[in-house]
Parts: sequence; structure tokens; C-alpha cells
Amino acid sequence: MAILAGMSRFLKSNPGSYRDALLREAEGLRLLAGTLARAGVAGVRVPQVWAVDEQTLELTRIESVPATDRLWARLGQGLAQLHRVPQSSYGLAQDNYIGLAPQPNGLSDNWGEFFLQRRLSYQASRIRDPVVAGEVTSVLERQRSRLQAYLNAHCRGPSLLHGDLWSGNVLFDAQSVWLIDPAVYCGDREADLAMTELFGGFGAAFYRAYDEVWPRSAEYSVKRDIYNLYHALNHYNLFGAGYLPGCRRYLELIEQL
Repeated sequence: MAILAGMSRFLKSNPGSYRDALLREAEGLRLLAGTLARAGVAGVRVPQVWAVDEQTLELTRIESVPATDRLWARLGQGLAQLHRVPQSSYGLAQDNYIGLAPQPNGLSDNWGEFFLQRRLSYQASRIRDPVVAGEVTSVLERQRSRLQAYLNAHCRGPSLLHGDLWSGNVLFDAQSVWLIDPAVYCGDREADLAMTELFGGFGAAFYRAYDEVWPRSAEYSVKRDIYNLYHALNHYNLFGAGYLPGCRRYLELIEQL
């Protein structure tokens, strides 16, 4: 998706094959904005959606600056406050997208089942190499009951997630932190935190500030690798075999549950 700069707004175009991708992105930004407001978070923001259709999304332009510890801490505190806003169900009524890939949703009261079926098994179904597909699917099927039970036992309830929370989707200006390109749904808050560690991690001040508001669970390090299997599989499907070793490492952990 190309982004064109304007004086005070960005015009983001959709040259991809999914006609409703920008509409779903706009919905995600509005949902994040509303939930941040409910949480009373002032220093973490999302761009204003000025206009959207199937071809273009007009957003607030952000004059980005390098991150500081103060801004990383603001993000950590604000994200924890966002995650604390109670949600009624896991998932989302509307399917959406994560980057260039579809992301099926639907509403559920069973987090383990939702994550296995709508995240891991869905990505497994997109694998074109039948040998790799069989390898992934066999692990998920063998561990289905154990994995679902583990995730349900160690989830405190649904939180609104950004869903694609890596450093490229966080911008900073002089006063605020901005979240962009969401893939929102409701799930275990630690799924968001897991992705922050997938590509090098956020600043240490981010994790300290998050934990001051809502400490990560004792099971976080195990859940992190389970949740990041979703993103590793997605990147394998989008970008190729370079991501396969990471997928296999996460699958080995699931085998040991």
C-alpha cells in the first residue's frame, strides 16, 4: 500500500487485491481511538480518519521523531491501560487483515479455541507446500486439546489488541505515541506484548512501564512463543522459507506443552 504525503494529511492508497482492506483499517483505527478514550489515555493516539473508500484512506499526517525512553514509557503505560478496558468476547464481529493477509475473526467465548482455529490453523491452511503444511497441521492436531486448555487457563479475559504491534507500526512525535496499521481483535493482552518482541523488541522503558500498570504473567515467556507462531506462519506464507526455522522453533515448544 503506497502512502503519499500531504501538508497535514496522508493519503494511503490500496493497490492490493482485497477491496475492503482500507475500510477495515479505518474501522480498526476508530475502535482503538474509542477504547483509548474510554481508558483515559492521552499520550497514545491513532491517526484521525478523515475519509475512506475502497481506494484511499485519508489520515492525519504524523511528523515522526526518534523514540525516547519517555515516549517508550508512555506507550507501555498507555497500552496497559488500553488492555485493561473490559471486552465482552474474544475475536471481532468483522473479518479484517494483518498486513497483506486476511485475518478471519468472529466472536467467541473460548480464547484457546479461537486462537487455534482462527489464527494458527487458518495460517496452516494457507501453506502451499504440502510437506510443510502437513508438518504444521500434525503438531496442531496432536496438541489441540492441550494447547486450548493451556491458553484458556492462562488468559485473564479479552482485551482489545492492536494485533500487529511491531516497531514499524509505532510512530513518535514530540509529545505523543501513535499506533498505525492495526489488525484489531479482542484476545489475550499478552499476544500484543509477544509481537513487540518478534523483531528485536521495544525499548526497555516500554516493558517497565507496562509492568508497573499491569505486570506480565508468570507464563508470559511460553505464551509469547505460542502467539508469535501466528506471525511467523503469516510471514512464511507471505515472504517465504526464511521464516520457516522460526515456525519450527515455536512448534517444538507447543509439542512440549
